[in-house]
Amino acid sequence: MPFVRIDALHADAARLDALGRAVHQALIEAIGIPADDHFQVLTSHDGSSGTLRVGDYLGVHRDEGVVYIAITLRAGRTPAQKQALYRRIAELTQEYAGTEPRNVFVTLTENQSIDWSLGHGLAQYAL
Repeated sequence: MPFVRIDALHADAARLDALGRAVHQALIEAIGIPADDHFQVLTSHDGSSGTLRVGDYLGVHRDEGVVYIAITLRAGRTPAQKQALYRRIAELTQEYAGTEPRNVFVTLTENQSIDWSLGHGLAQYAL
């Protein structure tokens, strides 16, 4: 049950859609989420009322093509699965949206089953 937030600068609807599809496909392939487990917030920033800050860190040069991808998911994936996910996201965002892999910044936040309510005020995974 990943919850995905994708932020990009000056992205039109088609690019946001492509980024969302790329991340979703990578989640299916790398960690085996169901195809209908699809919860995303896609945001474009115009550079004025909202923007993204970039920096060169750990030898990776990023520019205004940067895409920030924040994924919240239940704990339990191995380091190998996480690395495969990062790699596949970079590959598919380049293929689907033309984003250079150096501009793909991904963070995972893990939590427990009790931390999710999928509707009706219930903790469905904790039942």
